Amino acid sequence: MNWSYAKNIISGLASLVQGMQVTMTTMLTPGPTVEWPRETAPLPLRFRGHIKLVTDEAGGAKCIACGACVRACPSVCIEVRGDKPEGAKKKAPTLFQLDFTKCSLCGLCVESCPVAALTYSRDYALAGADRRVYSSMDLLAGVASPFPEQCHEL
Repeated sequence: MNWSYAKNIISGLASLVQGMQVTMTTMLTPGPTVEWPRETAPLPLRFRGHIKLVTDEAGGAKCIACGACVRACPSVCIEVRGDKPEGAKKKAPTLFQLDFTKCSLCGLCVESCPVAALTYSRDYALAGADRRVYSSMDLLAGVASPFPEQCHEL
């Protein structure tokens, strides 16, 4: 019997045993796969979804409709209009729309807001068959309006 032939057989068996050890340990440990939508993956603390308006104690938007977010947005995907309610000192938004189909999630709008009225949402499972849902997202929906003729409350 040739010594190199026996050496090759022993080396091949050692390699086979090592490969089987890796296979067995991988097979017996749970994988990182999440069975969505029955389970949801844990979101990182610094996850940035689309922007949303921050509300004050009364449930109204903290936004003063200054337009700083519109000017800072490189994607030109935010539209804000505001008016001064009767008896108020500051303006309030009458329209705050986001075109999420154009948004690059850069965060410049959140950083430029002088009153910290914008933050990131935790929504991550956004999908739909109709583009119009995401091309004109009304961020004032669900926010109390200071204007009597406009009611954005749910």
